[in-house]
Amino acid sequence: SIILIPVAFFFIIQGSLTFIFFLSLIFLGTSLEWFKMTKNRDLLRVFGLFFLFFSFFCTIYLRQYLGLNFFLFLIIVCIFTDIGGYIFGKIFKGPKLTKVSPKKTYSGVIGSFLISLLSGLIFIKYFGQKSKILLEIDFIFIILLILFISLVSQIGDLIISYFKRKAKLKDSGKILPGHGGILDRIDGIIFVMPITYLCVLPILIYNLDFIK
Repeated sequence: SIILIPVAFFFIIQGSLTFIFFLSLIFLGTSLEWFKMTKNRDLLRVFGLFFLFFSFFCTIYLRQYLGLNFFLFLIIVCIFTDIGGYIFGKIFKGPKLTKVSPKKTYSGVIGSFLISLLSGLIFIKYFGQKSKILLEIDFIFIILLILFISLVSQIGDLIISYFKRKAKLKDSGKILPGHGGILDRIDGIIFVMPITYLCVLPILIYNLDFIK
């Protein structure tokens, strides 16, 4: 993680063609993993590839249209949703959330919401002034937005876990030693981006004149 996160952030910050090149490599890797997970299920393969393509299109669009800092805000919330779930799940354990992903617990869900909320607010405090959008958004809306992003990220995690379980795979791939596949690492993000594009962006455009 110490290596992967800075590399990803480097390409995000660079933006433009460098970022598109990076996402193209990620798209290729996730597509290959999806093919492996959906063996002999052609319709599901095609649907998954279409969804991945749309997700990466949304990612590029949001990075360019909403600016670096708001985009980083989305990524930070997703990352700390995973971290919060892992930490709280390990420490507090408790009842399992679902058979789809046996390691997921209710305490992990709570931790995901709490840590993502904390990290999102800290990010806004120190970097929000560099984003006109984050400066203009009402505080209550920010809270709801962080919780919504965290929820979508967790649902995305469960959806990919479901398909891995159906394919009888522990990980989506082995390209990242100790971490599994690319889909294992960005399962929440690939759902957050299209949902932000389809649901959050229209609200921002309607309420914030300067991004129209």
